[in-house]
Amino acid sequence: MTARILVVDDVPANVKLLEVRLLAEYFDVLTASSGPDAIETCENGKVDVVLLDVMMPDMDGFEVCRRLKSDPATSHIPVVMVTALDQITDRVRGLEAGADDFLTKPVNDLQLMTRVKSLVRLKMLTDELRLRASTTQNIGIEELLSRSLADEDSLPKVLLIDERQSSTERIQKVLRNKAALDTVKDPHAGFFQAAETPYECILVSTDFTDFDPLRLCSQLRSLDRTRFVPIMLLADPGEEDRVIRGLELGINDYLTRPIDPHELTARLRTQVRRKRYNDQLRASVTQTIEMAVTDGLTGLHNRRYLDSHLQTLFDRAVARRRPLSLMITDLDRFKAINDTYGHDGGDDVLREFAHRLRKNVRGIDLACRFGGEEFVVVMPDTEGAVAEKVAERIRAEIARSPFAVGREGKTAEITISVGVSCLLKGADTVNDLIKRADIALYEAKNSGRNRVVAKAA
Repeated sequence: MTARILVVDDVPANVKLLEVRLLAEYFDVLTASSGPDAIETCENGKVDVVLLDVMMPDMDGFEVCRRLKSDPATSHIPVVMVTALDQITDRVRGLEAGADDFLTKPVNDLQLMTRVKSLVRLKMLTDELRLRASTTQNIGIEELLSRSLADEDSLPKVLLIDERQSSTERIQKVLRNKAALDTVKDPHAGFFQAAETPYECILVSTDFTDFDPLRLCSQLRSLDRTRFVPIMLLADPGEEDRVIRGLELGINDYLTRPIDPHELTARLRTQVRRKRYNDQLRASVTQTIEMAVTDGLTGLHNRRYLDSHLQTLFDRAVARRRPLSLMITDLDRFKAINDTYGHDGGDDVLREFAHRLRKNVRGIDLACRFGGEEFVVVMPDTEGAVAEKVAERIRAEIARSPFAVGREGKTAEITISVGVSCLLKGADTVNDLIKRADIALYEAKNSGRNRVVAKAA
């Protein structure tokens, strides 16, 4: 696993010690001797994980971490504080500043490498999501991510899987008013509940009578619905090997009993914050993909989607020897609508037409805005004669009821012309199908409008 690690410490010997350890694992190592240098390196270079000393002159590690996490350009970079301080209050202070974890000096090699590799995996996931979001957005990624999440202050939904009643009660008390907590004693039941409910963090106890908690963590990581849900292990003293193995399997964090209430709350907040950040990135990608194939005015699919999907429907119909029909509709004298009611009035008419069109076709039919005032409907498993009847029904529905235009309660009489074509046996193509429907539409317009013309050949 290759990654770029920034080591920040004002003591050269400490920097050299960590650098040698990381280079032995083939990491690319950067170094900084002060807080401002660390911040500048993160802003200007590709950094995957920051190992940050706490006790530094001028600007301590807490302030460096706070500044990195408050900048949208660097907030996604994992920060591990490396410190001689071992008090819980110091860890909580660091977590509240945004730190992702703590390592206490002298640093154990196995813990160091396991924690760094775990955070590098998370950083790679976030980087991939950021890349997808930035390449599908017209606005900058920092602008997008600097917006506050709508549910940022809402209570996170958390699942605790722990068979000990006393332990469950203590955690319930700690997280009261801080999380919407569900509890399950049986690990099998907990797995299924996690799969069925959108939790934002799962707490797994290591203390089961006859069940391996790491198997549960592995199962949660292998399931699509829970793959990206943070998992925190609640371990007993002396279970370092199990914790390290858990980190290798993909758990996100751990706490050792007795659990400090403030540390549990702070670590949970860190995991939920990261999950919501990544969820926002995924939502941005999904929304942008939908926008790329959807007409923003009418909500129907757009020309881009039609061009890619029509060929698939056509090939399927040919392979299965099933009928396929297509209609092109055009709003008659639409320019006069725009001239009379303005473009806002024209938009009202287009939206209402799309609404009526959607009501009069099946779910399997593909309705798209072809461009301007032209719309296309592709009808799988539909003979030409049936498609012609559907087109006539739509035409009559449009002509029957006037369209509301504007806020003043005005109405407009709207009619449409429709051209229909169907798949022919032999050397037919998608372009032939569209061309025949287009010719039929042209005939409908030239022969008086407000009519349907079907073209078989």
